Amino acid sequence: MEAAAEDLRDLALVLARSASDNGRRTSFDDVLVAFGHTHESLAAIEDD
Repeated sequence: MEAAAEDLRDLALVLARSASDNGRRTSFDDVLVAFGHTHESLAAIEDD
């Protein structure tokens, strides 16, 4: 029963995203710039 509920939630999410998708995509590089980062600045961050 729990698996069926999870599947239904996943299906609802897919349907909602499909219905609201306008086709516009944002590149990862644009996201980095928007948040003031570069590939190099991310690489310099130390993992804990």
